[in-house]
Amino acid sequence: MQPVFQVQDLSLGYPNKVLFQHLSFEIQSGTTLAVLGANGSGKSTFVKMMLNLLSPLSGTVNWPEGRPREIGYLAQMADFDSRFPIRVRDLAAMGAWGGFGLRRRLDKAGHMRVSAALEEAGVLSISDQPIHTLSGGQLQRTLFARVILQDAPLILLDEPFAAVDQHTEAHLLTIIDRWRAEGRAVVLVIHDLSSVLDHCTHALLLGGGQATHGSVADVLTPDRLVRQKYMSESQAAWMFKGSSASSSKEPFNV
Repeated sequence: MQPVFQVQDLSLGYPNKVLFQHLSFEIQSGTTLAVLGANGSGKSTFVKMMLNLLSPLSGTVNWPEGRPREIGYLAQMADFDSRFPIRVRDLAAMGAWGGFGLRRRLDKAGHMRVSAALEEAGVLSISDQPIHTLSGGQLQRTLFARVILQDAPLILLDEPFAAVDQHTEAHLLTIIDRWRAEGRAVVLVIHDLSSVLDHCTHALLLGGGQATHGSVADVLTPDRLVRQKYMSESQAAWMFKGSSASSSKEPFNV
């Protein structure tokens, strides 16, 4: 596995608020990084920094192989205007613009690629529907199809399951698993700890002014989840069936 993205002694936040300091780690190809934390801990801020929309307060950001020409990105549902007058197929096809160009029409091979992405995402049968008629799950599947078509080595997903049911989430997680198997690096802002355990290789836990990175088993321990304000001591005691939240050896199992 090759390093795709590295940070060294990173501090992130805003002029009047430091979210965390002194974070050093790297994201490698073929891995899925879960970014977790309570509201306001800096999850979306971290993603914006990776997109070069926000500069760190201090520290260095490196792209060992060079910044990818294309970065797959799926924003929070709240940031997307579903009233835009466009069909499902056309929204997904936007992901292919990097390869085909804005002024070029899709050829037969391009249309086949779009249809294949829509089929994998489970929305081929509604490809001619306007997006304002879609449910939250259908819209999220369409946006996943757009990311599939971006064909990027690095994929950033900011709370992609916030508006979907469990069946849709399970289906979208299979797409994320495929991306990792293909050697892509996936950064996933997520709240469901069970999905993290089953589908992610690494975790970045933000909160309490701290940032902790490592394997899922090393990061998601009861004491750390409490210390970094992801859950209360009573929640940890219930989740861990009464085990001591002071132990850093026991991973979070649900």
